[in-house]
Amino acid sequence: MAAASQGAVLAAGGHEVTISNPGKLLFPQAGISKLDLVQYYVAVAEGALRGAGGRPCVLKRYPDGIAGESFFQKRAPAGRPPWVEVSTIHFPSGRTAEEVVPRDAATLAWMANLGCIELHPHPVRAEDLEHPDELRVDLDPVPGVEWPQIREVAALAREVLREHGLVGWPKTSGSRGIHVLVRIERRWSFDHVRRAALALAREVERRAPQLATAQWWKEQRHGVFVDYNQNAKDRTVASAYSVRPRPDARVSTPVGWDELQVCDPADFTLRTVPARLQRIGDPHAGIDEAAGSLESLLELSARQEREGQGDAPWPPHYRKQAGEPPRAPPSARKAQRQPIAAADKPSPKLRKPGPR
Repeated sequence: MAAASQGAVLAAGGHEVTISNPGKLLFPQAGISKLDLVQYYVAVAEGALRGAGGRPCVLKRYPDGIAGESFFQKRAPAGRPPWVEVSTIHFPSGRTAEEVVPRDAATLAWMANLGCIELHPHPVRAEDLEHPDELRVDLDPVPGVEWPQIREVAALAREVLREHGLVGWPKTSGSRGIHVLVRIERRWSFDHVRRAALALAREVERRAPQLATAQWWKEQRHGVFVDYNQNAKDRTVASAYSVRPRPDARVSTPVGWDELQVCDPADFTLRTVPARLQRIGDPHAGIDEAAGSLESLLELSARQEREGQGDAPWPPHYRKQAGEPPRAPPSARKAQRQPIAAADKPSPKLRKPGPR
């Protein structure tokens, strides 16, 4: 690494990356600087690119570190180096955006220099933007739910996946939950993948109704929410080896199923994960060779529909879908239907007596 007039220059992936203000503290409590973040992503590039490489990524930027404001940036900066690849994403509105596609350590370093603490890839490859190759099982605990219960729901999701011919690859979310990644053949649309994820969530809920829920509305949730909507088009989650904006610079870390039962997510941080990757390798090393079919989960979805379980609510900014239930929480719908009590009804206007 060489000094530059306004920062430092780091050699990575066959390119030189200029790091501006390398000493800026992005994680003040942990004493972690921007340069530390850049060097982390270079050190774990093998694993990080397995999770985010070749995929269009939304840039989630923290220009003043985790204590400041953050924002999502879909469009790649115009002043990017010529070796930074982009892919054109088309939105339902008709607009487009060129999003960054990392393929090497240099691009990861360049993204980190922009203050991108997290990696947020779409579940598609740049070569085929309409057919996901990944189904994402996002296990999101409600407040008060502890780690053992989340692990139990993850194990149940694994069981359902295996029964339907699919392999689940777990990782800590880097926050409070667990992600189970599922590589799939590139044959289905986003809507099909979301529907398969919904079927999985409902089956997990059916088997453990006290532990897990597939209910979208927060007022109906309990235990661990299996967030099927993370598979809707244009949704992203933090990928493998992504640093999260936590005070300890915690990392979303791939683990084996046995390790998941005994690990403490707090042990996986920016400072510890590079040595771990070097020591044991990447637990997700075989994920790309495990692509499976969604046919069985889609058959489960069709069976659920015949039994009366149609579509479920979509996120609020999506267009209303055919067959989607009312997009309002049950309490709001109940309030709208509540009859007005007689005492609350407005009094009829009295007519003044007139000539007969």
